[in-house]
Amino acid sequence: MTILNGSCHCGTITIEVPDAPAYLIDCNCSICRRTRALWAFYPEEAVRVGGDPAHTEDYVWGDKSLRTVRCRSCGCVTHWKSLQPNGDGRMGVNMANFAPEVVAALEVRKFDGAASWTYL
Repeated sequence: MTILNGSCHCGTITIEVPDAPAYLIDCNCSICRRTRALWAFYPEEAVRVGGDPAHTEDYVWGDKSLRTVRCRSCGCVTHWKSLQPNGDGRMGVNMANFAPEVVAALEVRKFDGAASWTYL
């Protein structure tokens, strides 16, 4: 296991994941195409988010199934958590907040979150 650490631009919010994911998701839904996030999914209990929660801001939209979190100081989207009562226990981590060499070593899969909900 290789622990990876990332942070928002200003360093206020940190994220630790237990290992590199098998691949990243580049989604084209209305929020992801604007934030340019590269998502990796982990069990919620495997991710450690550091920093004062008062320095984060939640964004919930559409069917209100996800809570996207960003840093109040620099605006970087760091992660999302499910708001579904019977969710699958995973969360999304924006790997664009990790070292470029970590991201460059990973496969990026395109996902059509805008229309078909299928991989492209």
